[in-house]
Amino acid sequence: MKIIKWILGIGCVLLLVSIRLFEDVLFHDPLVGFYKSNFNEMDPPHFDTWKLIGFTSLRFFMNTTLSLLILFLAFSKKSILKFSALFYGLAFVVLISVFFVLLSPLETKNYMFLFYVRRFLIQPVFLLLLLPAFYYQQSIKKTDS
Repeated sequence: MKIIKWILGIGCVLLLVSIRLFEDVLFHDPLVGFYKSNFNEMDPPHFDTWKLIGFTSLRFFMNTTLSLLILFLAFSKKSILKFSALFYGLAFVVLISVFFVLLSPLETKNYMFLFYVRRFLIQPVFLLLLLPAFYYQQSIKKTDS
């Protein structure tokens, strides 16, 4: 059973990497090229706000699904899965709302703030925070027992 969890976990990580590697093919995101350039001295690219929000949301949900599966495979506890799902849901509502506000209209003074909000939406950053946090919590409970 443990080997199956490891294989599934590695598969999920590979899928997360694939989402990143094939982002240009899978998602419409004109901000990728913008942020790879000297964006502080440029005008923002033209984009369809709703299309960008839709693809950003899709990417968030793909990353979230894989992240939740990794967390469940790592800890096998429904309580951790429920908390994480709630956390991801609340984070999405807050972040996508801020993302929308920053996009319309996109102003030079908001470029960096938008960059970081977008980063939390398109990368599995929360997995990198939650995985060690739950591991630490679990190790604390074991030492208290």
